[in-house]
Amino acid sequence: MQKQHLNHYNFADHYYNRIKLKKYHLTKCLQNKPKISELARNIPSRSFSCKDLQPVKQENEKPLPENMDAFEKVRTKLETQPQEEYEIINVEVKHGGFVYYQEGCCLVRSKDEEADNDNYEVLFNLEELKLDQPFIDCIRVAPDEKYVAAKIRTEDSEASTCVIIKLSDQPVMEASFPNVSSFEWVKDEEDEDVLFYTFQRNLRCHDVYRATFGDNKRNERFYTEKDPSYFVFLYLTKDSRFLTINIMNKTTSEVWLIDGLSPWDPPVLIQKRIHGVLYYVEHRDDELYILTNVGEPTEFKLMRTAADTPAIMNWDLFFTMKRNTKVIDLDMFKDHCVLFLKHSNLLYVNVIGLADDSVRSLKLPPWACGFIMDTNSDPKNCPFQLCSPIRPPKYYTYKFAEGKLFEETGHEDPITKTSRVLRLEAKSKDGKLVPMTVFHKTDSEDLQKKPLLVQVYGAYGIDLKMNFRPERRVLVDDGWILAYCHVRGGGELGLQWHADGRLTKKLNGLADLEACIKTLHGQGFSQPSLTTLTAFSAGGVLAGALCNSNPELLRAVTLEAPFLDVLNTMMDTTLPLTLEELEEWGNPSSDEKHKNYIKHYCPYQNIKPQHYPSIHITAYENDERVPLKGIVSYTEKLKEAIAEHAKDTGEGYQSPNIILDIQPGGNHVIEDSHKKITAQIKFLYEELGLDSTSVFEDLKKYLKF
Repeated sequence: MQKQHLNHYNFADHYYNRIKLKKYHLTKCLQNKPKISELARNIPSRSFSCKDLQPVKQENEKPLPENMDAFEKVRTKLETQPQEEYEIINVEVKHGGFVYYQEGCCLVRSKDEEADNDNYEVLFNLEELKLDQPFIDCIRVAPDEKYVAAKIRTEDSEASTCVIIKLSDQPVMEASFPNVSSFEWVKDEEDEDVLFYTFQRNLRCHDVYRATFGDNKRNERFYTEKDPSYFVFLYLTKDSRFLTINIMNKTTSEVWLIDGLSPWDPPVLIQKRIHGVLYYVEHRDDELYILTNVGEPTEFKLMRTAADTPAIMNWDLFFTMKRNTKVIDLDMFKDHCVLFLKHSNLLYVNVIGLADDSVRSLKLPPWACGFIMDTNSDPKNCPFQLCSPIRPPKYYTYKFAEGKLFEETGHEDPITKTSRVLRLEAKSKDGKLVPMTVFHKTDSEDLQKKPLLVQVYGAYGIDLKMNFRPERRVLVDDGWILAYCHVRGGGELGLQWHADGRLTKKLNGLADLEACIKTLHGQGFSQPSLTTLTAFSAGGVLAGALCNSNPELLRAVTLEAPFLDVLNTMMDTTLPLTLEELEEWGNPSSDEKHKNYIKHYCPYQNIKPQHYPSIHITAYENDERVPLKGIVSYTEKLKEAIAEHAKDTGEGYQSPNIILDIQPGGNHVIEDSHKKITAQIKFLYEELGLDSTSVFEDLKKYLKF
C-alpha cells in the first residue's frame, strides 16, 4: 500500500540527503545522526544514484577569456563543463579522529583531515554480500571505535542488511543481521558495546533486539509491539545519555527510555500512549525536552521535565509556536535549543537560550524552500543548508557566541538573477487560503503562453519536497512555470492542516488543488492547454481525482508509483500496511461512512467516459507499498473509458495518450534515474508540442547519458 511517502509527520527525513556545496562542487551524502524529529519510519529523500551523476571529463576544453567578468565566468563554466563539477559520495559520518564513508563498493575510513584524499583504509567490501549494486544507507560507530555497524541495501529492494565490522589491524565482519531498520550503539557498565536494533518484517517494524559481540556474544529480543498499527524506531539523544524506543502510528506515540549507562536495565516509560498525542524526546543536563502536541492548540510545542519524573503530569510548557507554524526539526546543544520552522510558507530558525530562556527568531532568505540538516558535534555552531527545487544547497552557520547567522561566501548561483520565486495563495471553496510556491524566469514575457508544471502531494502531514532537483531547474531555464501547491492533507501549516485533509476531509485537498490551478490561470500563469500536473505515491490520489472531476484544467499528467485504488486497497487487510493506514484514509471494511466517502474521490472508482488529459504512469515491478496490480487495473479501466468516449464522440476525436511504464525490479523507494527523468520530460514536451532539443542538451549538464 502502500502509497505513503513514509515520513508520517513530515519532519526532516531520516537519512536525509545532506548535500555539500563548495564552489559548485556538489557532494551528496546521507545524514547519519537522526534528529529528534526524525523518528517516523521513512525513506531517503530523492537523490541521484552514483551511476547517474558520474563526473564526465570534457573534451576540447577552452580557457575562459581573461577579460570576462566573474559572474560570466561562473555562468559559462556551469554551462560548458558542469559534469566535471558534480561528484557523488554516499554515507559519511565522523567519529573520533576518523571519517567513515563508502568508496566504490567498500566501507572505508580515513583520518579526518584526509577525508577528501585517496588515503583510506578498507573496512569491508560490500560485494561480499552478493547484492546487485549495494550501497550503504546508514553508519553507526561504537563509542570507543571497537566496532562499526553499516546498513546496506540496493535500489531494487527496501530490505536491508546490517553488518558489524570489528575494527582492528585486520578489520573483519563480526556479524550480519537481515531486515534491520534503525540501530544505535551504547556502552554498558562493563565497558562492552551493545547494539540495539529494530527488525522489519513485511514492511512492519515491531521488534527491538540488543546484541553484543566478541567473546561475550549474545543477541536477544527484548521488546515486541503487539498493536499492528504502530511501528518502532530507535533514537539516541544527542548527548548519548538515553536511547529512546519510539512506538508510533500516524497520530499517537509512546516513548521508552534506555539508560545509556545501564543498557541492560528495563526500559522506563515516559508516558503511556494517549490517542491523538504525539511526542518526541531529547535530553540535556538531567532534563527531558519534549516536542509534543498535547494541550491546546493541538500543534507542536516544547515542554520539559526532570528526567527522573518523565510522566505527562510533570511536563512544563517551555516554548510555543505561532499558529499555522510547521516544526520541521529540532537540534539540541549544550546551552541552546534550535528550532527549524516554516511559517506562512517561509523558513525561520528560532534559537532558544537555555540558560536565560531567551529567544532569537531569524527569518531566512525568501528564496529558501527547504532545510538540509547537517551532522554536527561542535557545541559552538549550528550548521545547516538551505535549498529550493531550482537552487542547489547553500551553507549557513549560526554561531552562538556571536549570536549571528553566517552564510557561505563565494559564488552566487546565477539562478538568483535569472528566476523569481513567488509566494501566492488561492482561496478554496470553503474560504481557506491555500499557499503556493511559484518559480519562473525573471525575463519571461507573456506568462500566459508559458507551460506550467503543477506539483501536489497532500497526505500524511507531509510537505511537498522542495529540495534541489536539476531537472526542475532546467525546465525553469527553458521557460516553464513551476507551481508547488501546499494543499490540506499535507503538513505545511502544521498538524491541523493535515487533520483538515484526512479521513472524511480528503475532498478538501481536491478542492484546494482545483483552486490553486484556477488561481494560477486567473493571475496570468499559463492556461489549461499548457498545464501539466505531477504527483508521487499518495499524491496520485488527488491528481487522479482531479483528472476525473476537472480534466479540462489539464493537458498532461505524470504519475510515479501512484496510489489510485484507495477503496480496494484499504479493504484488503492482507496488504502489509493497511492497518497502519486506517487513520489516514479510514476503514471502509467496518465503517460505511468511510466506505461511501472514499467512493466519492477514489480515482479508480470514479473513472468515466469523458475526455482525459494524457497520462504517463511510472510503476515499479516490486513495489510493496503500491502494488502493481492496482495500477494496471486503473490503466486498463481508464483506457476503456477513453475508448468508449471516443466512440461516442465520432471521427476526428483525438484520444489522449495513456502510457504505463513498468520499471523492472525496483520498489517504492527507488532512486531517481536519468532514464525515468528523461522519459517523463519527453512525454510532457511531446504532449504540449514543444521542442525539447535544448532541454535535453541542458540535462546533460547534470545527468550522464
